[in-house]
Amino acid sequence: MATQQGTVTAVSRSISHQFSKDVVHSITLVTGIGVENDAHAGVTVQHLPHLTQDPTRPNFRQVHLIHYELFYELGGRGFDVRPGQLGENITTYGIDLLALPQGTRLKFGNQATVEITGLRSPGPQIERFKKGLLGQVFWKDNNGHLVRKAGVMGIVLVGGPVKAGDIVQVYLPAEPHRALGPV
Repeated sequence: MATQQGTVTAVSRSISHQFSKDVVHSITLVTGIGVENDAHAGVTVQHLPHLTQDPTRPNFRQVHLIHYELFYELGGRGFDVRPGQLGENITTYGIDLLALPQGTRLKFGNQATVEITGLRSPGPQIERFKKGLLGQVFWKDNNGHLVRKAGVMGIVLVGGPVKAGDIVQVYLPAEPHRALGPV
């Protein structure tokens, strides 16, 4: 049974390795691969920094998701950021993605399902995109712990179409829950 529900506000993809992705009408998730016609789709890592480390590693970053509420927060700090501009494939509303445990499943519409694998670890591309933005989505808290707010990553368990307006159902994994770490 779903524990919470939200909606998809936008979907994006890019055939090339660029920071921002183009907002499109719909995307197709492919089981075990990622977003069809997206540069980060693949069974093994496609993220450029990870390719140089070990190109045979499994791709736990097939789909990038960001909560739309982050854009409101950033806007309040003077940063105009819109869906797709931070490189996400799916922008959601009404779900605290960052608080979900590892292994949470998100079902989009009636079919497509993504399992959350971890937090996006933002890098210098964000700072190149908008000066000062990296410090808004990645910093150390008062206890010295790194805070990552640039979205979550996942793998495709069940393929299918995803479009703006789709309902997102959240299914938590069995306890004990594991907090998200960077992937």
